[in-house]
Amino acid sequence: MKNLLTSQWSRPVLLIVMILILWDVVIRVFNIPPYLIPTPFSVVEQLWNEWPMLVKEAGPTTWATLGGFALSVLVGVPIAMLIAYSKLVESYVYPLLVFSQSVPKIAVAPLFVVWFGFGIIPKIIIAFLLGFFPVVVSTVMGFKSVEQDMVDLARSMGSTRLQMFFKINLPQALPAIFSGMKVSITLAVVGSVVGEFVGSNSGIGYVLQKANGNFDLPLMFAALVVLSMIGVILFALLDVLESLMIPWHASQRNDFQATA
Repeated sequence: MKNLLTSQWSRPVLLIVMILILWDVVIRVFNIPPYLIPTPFSVVEQLWNEWPMLVKEAGPTTWATLGGFALSVLVGVPIAMLIAYSKLVESYVYPLLVFSQSVPKIAVAPLFVVWFGFGIIPKIIIAFLLGFFPVVVSTVMGFKSVEQDMVDLARSMGSTRLQMFFKINLPQALPAIFSGMKVSITLAVVGSVVGEFVGSNSGIGYVLQKANGNFDLPLMFAALVVLSMIGVILFALLDVLESLMIPWHASQRNDFQATA
């Protein structure tokens, strides 16, 4: 029983149970009306009743998230490599990237709907714009943090640039790249929902907008639960991929986790 309560997977479940109990107690103590905050039971009931619909609507959101995230990695990593290895590219591109992040994505989202219609493309683009910057920043930091002594040693032993990249630079940069990807995947979920808010007839964002229009708070909270589940599952899958690709890193070793 003690091991069950202290296991890594049981702790989030226990925290969620405690939050639900506290939520219900606060509503009862302060007599909060249901049109302001629904009870946990009503949210769970709505989640149970509308589960098939919510799962169906979660599909377009998930695909838009994955599309935007994949585009962030495919575009962000090469650009970050150019920035990390070229002072000229860094001086031109990096300030432009920082400037682009100051533009509110919700403000430009309607333009993508006008240009590309109400399909999945605008949602992928917005998810890409939100998830792109963390990948670039973390990847640049990762490649710039490679120990120069190891590079000099490999060069003195006659290693080619390609060999040094795959044997030293890339492995040393992978932890930082995965850190950026973890941030990116959660922001991509937000981006896909923003795209669905602006113009879409499907997805969790559409459900939230419809529930808000009908003032159906239990459905809104149920949709938020599903949206959170999408983010958690995608983050967990990325975490598993990280443990498979860099098992040698300190963050993946048991001795590191035991002292964390």
